[in-house]
Amino acid sequence: MILYNVTISIDAAAEEEWLQWMKEIHIPDVMNTGFFIDNKICRIHAEEEGGKSYSIQYLAKSWNEYNQYQDQFALKLQQEHTLKFSGKFAAFRTILEVVHHQTV
Repeated sequence: MILYNVTISIDAAAEEEWLQWMKEIHIPDVMNTGFFIDNKICRIHAEEEGGKSYSIQYLAKSWNEYNQYQDQFALKLQQEHTLKFSGKFAAFRTILEVVHHQTV
């Protein structure tokens, strides 16, 4: 499995609107691509200057599915986010290969 992680620092003044938009619009759009099987929004608790930080996590079954998402949908969805919250966030992405996963 592949964990696609997007870490975002969002301006405190835009946080509430951003979080609602992520839950109601952006994440459903990403999930509707059919390439991910799970998602999470995690609040990062750390020292911050002027913003709040979040980790948005999407789980894909394989590299193939992740790569298809990147090729077909990622740029458009990232551009929508950038247009809506231009100048109010900083983001970076991390791709992790899950080598062990256990639920109880």
